[in-house]
Amino acid sequence: MFLVALAGGALAVGGLTGSAQAADVNVAKNAGFESGLANWTCTAGSTVSSPVHGGASALKATPAGQDHARCSQTVAVQPNSTYQLSAWVQGGYAYLGASGTGTTDVSTWTPDSASWKQLKTSFTTGASTTSVTVYTHGWYGQQPYFVDDVSVVGPDGGGGGDPDPVIPVAPSGLAVSGTTSSSVSLAWSPVANATGYNVYRDGTKVQSVSGSSATVTGLAADTSYSFQVTATNAAGESPRTTSVNGRTATTGGGGGGDVPAHAVTGYWQNFNNGAAIQRISDVQAQYDIIAVAFADATATPGAVDFTLDSAGLGGYTEAQFKADVAAKQAAGKSVIISVGGELGAVRVNDAASATNFANSVYALMQEYGFDGVDIDLENGLNSTYMTQALRALSAKAGSGLVITMAPQTIDMQSTSNEYFKTALNIKDILTVVNMQYYNSGSMLGCDGKVYSQGSVDFLTALACIQLEGGLAPSQVGLGLPASTRGAGSGYVAPSVVNAALDCLTKGTSCGSFKPSRTYPSLRGAMTWSTNWDATAGNAWSNAVGPHVHGLP
Repeated sequence: MFLVALAGGALAVGGLTGSAQAADVNVAKNAGFESGLANWTCTAGSTVSSPVHGGASALKATPAGQDHARCSQTVAVQPNSTYQLSAWVQGGYAYLGASGTGTTDVSTWTPDSASWKQLKTSFTTGASTTSVTVYTHGWYGQQPYFVDDVSVVGPDGGGGGDPDPVIPVAPSGLAVSGTTSSSVSLAWSPVANATGYNVYRDGTKVQSVSGSSATVTGLAADTSYSFQVTATNAAGESPRTTSVNGRTATTGGGGGGDVPAHAVTGYWQNFNNGAAIQRISDVQAQYDIIAVAFADATATPGAVDFTLDSAGLGGYTEAQFKADVAAKQAAGKSVIISVGGELGAVRVNDAASATNFANSVYALMQEYGFDGVDIDLENGLNSTYMTQALRALSAKAGSGLVITMAPQTIDMQSTSNEYFKTALNIKDILTVVNMQYYNSGSMLGCDGKVYSQGSVDFLTALACIQLEGGLAPSQVGLGLPASTRGAGSGYVAPSVVNAALDCLTKGTSCGSFKPSRTYPSLRGAMTWSTNWDATAGNAWSNAVGPHVHGLP
């Protein structure tokens, strides 16, 4: 009986047409419940400050017994006119309707909504209709529902609309409510006629929110920041609050399970390009993270797959590969799948491809036992959807997920670059960024000077950008070729790598550039590749590995 009634209402709604005109007004009063329940008649209900869709208040109504918590308002309308009826709802069953239209009464509904959802319908008044009752209600025995920003837009029936908004006052009570090594959380008192708030960090607007709290992310560890907040609505923006200071925690978080505090990452080649052919079991013991290169793009946008090059690797079977991965993990190593490379064609540019990426990488983790994923997309990435993909993967894999990144130098010159934004977006689950200090032209250091690859200064001055740009030191590593044959340019002797590590962690062995502070928790170093390292007699891992593991 309940479902039949709903179906009939849906048919009535679907048969209506019409749109609001330029001179139309919202004839509902106190449409955002900013003045409590004024103008509304409710069998049950009150206004709340959270959740709200706009402004500082919303209606909360709780059905009980035979009362389905109806709230209604009679609005003035013109005869023979079309009105667009809408409201934002959240929570349990929520209905929106109009009765007494003089023609066909209408309603629409939703069974539930975890976030704000807009209900919309329309009605046309009869030849002598001058008032209509609009209403909301829930359903018997269901959860509370919330309503905000009701709109009945059409010709003014003589009652007018709500007064034009005035610029809100500045929020009061701004305070720091929490900090991490990369974020500061803020809270303040809601402003009655505000529809949103702007957050300023050190004088620059960094965020807009609808509620009376915000978390500013992407901050450097152990650093003090100044914050202000303004209130906004259609009339404009309030003055800024008095500044409050918040200092981030000393050390950063990040994911990575059992990855050592100081770790060496090496790429293992799933192909034969003239370097020593290795099985996973052959990878040198100094490597803590082994990145299997590479996963392959598929015909499904965003999805990847992996095929072991058994023929090119001398008959290496999948069974042997999986057993070797498990053995390395038993020895305390992490084995991950790398996505991209110089020729990689994986594209994660929308929500669907982000979902495909997360699902396919997780499937490979389950099939082969990989501990995580390396992002080595050298042909560009979209920070919005790669962030979405990696967070979806993290939700599936849990806190032990290892996520590494291998951007090119140009990708990490500014926090506005897509790679850098992605790293900051996932800082709470990111293990390490091993930027490639090779195959690069000259680049700016954090002091604004230009440095050429191949020197201690190139490594330290560019690492400084990441370290001062928001990444925790434990999320920064130095990526170098294992030999002159491992890259087109940028090879430096292992002693130069070690000097750069000492400069960043201890303030010793620096070149002309010396950081303003040290970063003892720097993660370590990476090389391309374990195969080229083996070709050169393991000179790189034998020198850099013990040095990394001996860092403070």
